[in-house]
Amino acid sequence: MNSKQPTIEEKICPLEFAVNAISGKWKIPIVWQINNGHKRPSEMLRGIMKVDRRVLNQQLKELEQDGILLKTSFNELPPRVEYSLTPLGEKLVAVLWNLNAWGELLLKEKTEL
Repeated sequence: MNSKQPTIEEKICPLEFAVNAISGKWKIPIVWQINNGHKRPSEMLRGIMKVDRRVLNQQLKELEQDGILLKTSFNELPPRVEYSLTPLGEKLVAVLWNLNAWGELLLKEKTEL
């Protein structure tokens, strides 16, 4: 009998792990906006009309913790914070472009029925 404990990699499905990292109503729109360049939270609030500031801040924090976004704080008055994509976040954008293309196919398929 093999008593070796499975490693974390053996216990976690990579697809499920990835989906959990971007789950949340506003995470994909946030990443999509930041793909166009560094953004301040106030810019994102204007670009994502229905998001609440508290929810936006929470989603930004989670994306930063997952290594998708980089937060830069500037030592000035008034305080200024900007978010940008990390290399991992840039790879996510490439995946999102593919998902967008699949969404176009799905939309076409559903509207032709």
